[in-house]
Amino acid sequence: MKQVDFHHGMGDKLVYACRLLRKAYRSGASLVVTADMATLRQLDRQLWVFDEQEFLPHVCTSAGQAWPPRWKDTPVWLTDAPEQAPEGRQVLINLGRTLPAGIERYERFFDVVSTEPDDRQLGRQRWRQYESMGWTVKAHLAQE
Repeated sequence: MKQVDFHHGMGDKLVYACRLLRKAYRSGASLVVTADMATLRQLDRQLWVFDEQEFLPHVCTSAGQAWPPRWKDTPVWLTDAPEQAPEGRQVLINLGRTLPAGIERYERFFDVVSTEPDDRQLGRQRWRQYESMGWTVKAHLAQE
């Protein structure tokens, strides 16, 4: 049975995502982060300045975009098409507003929800979708 780690109540989803990415990267995981491209571009910029001591190697690509073969080994992928990321990625982090495509192929799945009312409502809808798929949803309340 699959499990969703549902992180909710985040004041700033992007700062939280940076911390989550850093922790997963340090553990040796290869990750995919999905959302709309505007959010991913903001996260891309934030990852460059988030931690002055440590750079998180990442690429940002959109659906249907051709990418150089050398990108395949980059540990963190930011994409609006997680089903198109290279095989072998263990972790998917959803910062988006919808249920991402291709989530079944990931070993671990995180869904991050902010305190913004629309995001909270859409998060509740996704929670129900995960449960209807037979997945276990484990809630994690923000401790920012």
